[in-house]
Amino acid sequence: MSENHRFVDYLIRTGVLRSPNLVEAFLRCDRILFVPEELRSEAYGDYPLPIGGGQTISQPTTVAIMLELLHPRSADRVLDIGSGSGWTTALLASAVGEKGFVEGVERVPSLVDYGRASLRACRIPNASIDPADPGVLGKPHHRYDRILVSASAPRFPRELLDQLKPGGILVLPIQNSLWRITKNDDGTTGMFELPGFRFVPLIVPKEK
Repeated sequence: MSENHRFVDYLIRTGVLRSPNLVEAFLRCDRILFVPEELRSEAYGDYPLPIGGGQTISQPTTVAIMLELLHPRSADRVLDIGSGSGWTTALLASAVGEKGFVEGVERVPSLVDYGRASLRACRIPNASIDPADPGVLGKPHHRYDRILVSASAPRFPRELLDQLKPGGILVLPIQNSLWRITKNDDGTTGMFELPGFRFVPLIVPKEK
């Protein structure tokens, strides 16, 4: 059994990774391809690692929990805000399959290039990573089935609800909790909070 298989088996045994499409995604998208070369000996540690620009590749257990909450499905269109190393973008692209697509956005220019290179190394064709527009959160003129945010917002960024399709799911950290927000067909929302997490801060445009 390879180190990556043992790593994925650990996530399954601890109960944080359950869905078959996500298990396959973690097996395909080996974390070692997304960490800096000098830290590859630590690629399978269950803790965050620095990737430059003051950012990190998140703890694997946390990533598994977030993706299980997000529940990506085949053919979903997904927005990944704060794509960083590209690992979550790749995992999501694998989970939604060839009929789905994942759009990553990243504010740190060096990490845009880093993430794109990581996607190529993992041979992920159904994903892109673009620079985030200054002063804008997400992609306001687009609509998505799923939205993942991998940095902690100081408040609930309601502008992301407009980017979510009816029936869609948004998963994001707000301060020290993970939140799963479901947008119902009638426009109402359902919210679930999971406390006890730490993330790098999200840059949220000022409310007008």
